[in-house]
Amino acid sequence: MRFVEVVLNEPDKNVVALADAYFFPPYQPTLYRPKAKGGAMYPLQLPPRQARLVVYNKRTNETSIWVVELSEVHATARGGHHRGKVFSSVNVPDVQPPMDAMEYAECEALVKEYPPFVEAMKKRGIEDMDLVMVDPWCVGYYGEEDSPSRRLGRPLIFCRTESDCPLENGYARPVEGIHVLVDMRHMQVIEFEDRNFVPLPPPDPLRNYTAASSRGGVDRTDIKPLLITQPEGPSFRVNGYAVEWQKWNFRVGFTPREGLVIHTVAYDDGSRGRRSVAHRLSFVEMVVPYGDPHDPHYRKNAFDAGEDGLGRNAHSLKRGCDCLGHIKYFDAHFTNFLGGVETIENCVCMHEEDHGILWKHQDWRTGMTEVRRSRRLTVSFFCTVANYEYGFFWHFYQDGHIEAEVKLTGILSLGALKADENRRQGTVIAPGLYAPVHQHFFVARLDMSVDCNPGERLNQVVEVNMKVEDPGPENPHNNAFYAEETLLSSELHAQRDCNALTHRHWIVRNTRTFNRTGQLTGYKLMPGRNCLPLAGPDAKFLRRAAFLNHNLWVTEYKRDECFPGGEFPNQNPRVGEGLPTWVKQDRKLEETDVVLWYVFGVTHVPRLEDWPVMPVEHVGFKLLPHGFFNCSPAVDVPPSEATIAEDGIKEAPAKGVGPTDSIQPTLLSKLITITISSGFRPLASEMMPAIHECCNCNL
Repeated sequence: MRFVEVVLNEPDKNVVALADAYFFPPYQPTLYRPKAKGGAMYPLQLPPRQARLVVYNKRTNETSIWVVELSEVHATARGGHHRGKVFSSVNVPDVQPPMDAMEYAECEALVKEYPPFVEAMKKRGIEDMDLVMVDPWCVGYYGEEDSPSRRLGRPLIFCRTESDCPLENGYARPVEGIHVLVDMRHMQVIEFEDRNFVPLPPPDPLRNYTAASSRGGVDRTDIKPLLITQPEGPSFRVNGYAVEWQKWNFRVGFTPREGLVIHTVAYDDGSRGRRSVAHRLSFVEMVVPYGDPHDPHYRKNAFDAGEDGLGRNAHSLKRGCDCLGHIKYFDAHFTNFLGGVETIENCVCMHEEDHGILWKHQDWRTGMTEVRRSRRLTVSFFCTVANYEYGFFWHFYQDGHIEAEVKLTGILSLGALKADENRRQGTVIAPGLYAPVHQHFFVARLDMSVDCNPGERLNQVVEVNMKVEDPGPENPHNNAFYAEETLLSSELHAQRDCNALTHRHWIVRNTRTFNRTGQLTGYKLMPGRNCLPLAGPDAKFLRRAAFLNHNLWVTEYKRDECFPGGEFPNQNPRVGEGLPTWVKQDRKLEETDVVLWYVFGVTHVPRLEDWPVMPVEHVGFKLLPHGFFNCSPAVDVPPSEATIAEDGIKEAPAKGVGPTDSIQPTLLSKLITITISSGFRPLASEMMPAIHECCNCNL
């Protein structure tokens, strides 16, 4: 038995919402709500904790899903062990679960010891197998030969130049022309062919990216220290996994597949109380299709969440942090392939960041200026999937909006070229090296709950497009435009794409809650940069990734609809499983519990500047309050001023404005100009010393 995944079987939404609504804070083990006459009945206790397990039986090649009820007993009762009981166990036919790091390591060792492979590497001048890197990839599904009746891996091969340099960039020398297929269940090479001899690219002198002492280069010497201090500590409060910051509150979660999960997002809106925004926010899938039709690149279309697991590949930040300031870390705990517990220490990073200007205005008549600096709370983690790194960030702002951001970095996945060869589906990076064009797609699952009380299903989604008014009596100057709203009334109607020409965006509204002007309260999904798949409709990877064909899908919430390509995309032979199948039910969306699936991506045409390591590229979207508040929620952020101390510039609360501070130098300068232009030069000269003393400045 191999334990692919063990996660919390999350309670029903209304139970979680009720618990948070009544006990945030404090945190209690029981629920209580006076029974209103005719009202809904709620349990007085939280339901028992349950674990959901995905288990792979290596002997039978079967995958099963178990639900186990967790219970604690006294140590003397059962030999010191905590025991649970099996709630359910179901076999799932015709699937392959995600691969595990243990399988990848075994596959690499197997291939490097396979005699025909050793001979093929000798033909390319490599006899030291310690130089060889074998990166197993899932095979996808291209035909019956890839069916889930076998558990398959198709490795990509790379070769380092120096065996005694662990810091060397091994991805700089791809090995092409060797076809290897591995039975990952029995750990056997079942297909091998040296199909096409391509000489190894020569060592690129610019291949390494480590510090100067190890790469033979020179680092910059003109960077001064930048220190970020919070002498009074952070503004957030943490109790277990519950976070409160600047009127926001939410819970931090983590799964092997999704990585970071944000639960029960709500805003404390003063007299209006704790107002819910979303029940659950996470990144549920990621697909990276390559645009080169040559072998092996046409098969590179990884489902990094469904085939590998974003959380499972997360970094420990214990040995070097990606964040600055006062940091709160959360550990991540996993069950490994054999059932043992593993911990990624300091896996999730949470900290505050200065974010420039929040808002500002100067009255030109008086010269008075009001300005506030923006601060945001950032919760994030990083993962490495083979050659690429991905950072997933959730930013919470003082003006009530949320930003989701993905940071892409790492090393390009390269191919080797013959001396006289050129391919238009990529960029030549160095002699004999080219980087194929490709795309990175991310799917955010936004389980919204805008202004909903526990158990309520009162949300709808409208699409907004800007329209130019037709010429006529109502548009005599031909300059009029307006926002046109369209209700997405059903799931088939709610398959939508971005349109920058009409400033298209979508608003999730509560159908029963109004703001002070009589408008329905809501939150707006504002797209960032985006793209659609650059592939024909019959592209093989789109069999499993048909959800990429639209940027937005909206569905009615169902507990088991969690992943856009289905739970098991690895070697999945079924066309359009997941979102494209679910929406065929065409469930109504006028007033219900809605889930938004936002698909966004980057088209990567590699540059020489992306080598040897790619500078971070940013992509994401925002959730902005739209009529949710009666005015700007950021108007109550207090002013601050910069104070210069011996150890640098610090932000401090603003002092009260005194009588001599009320007139700004800008206005006094105007007064002087008026006085002089009016012919009162002697008066202006007499005023100058007093002005200098008053303003402590030179005009």
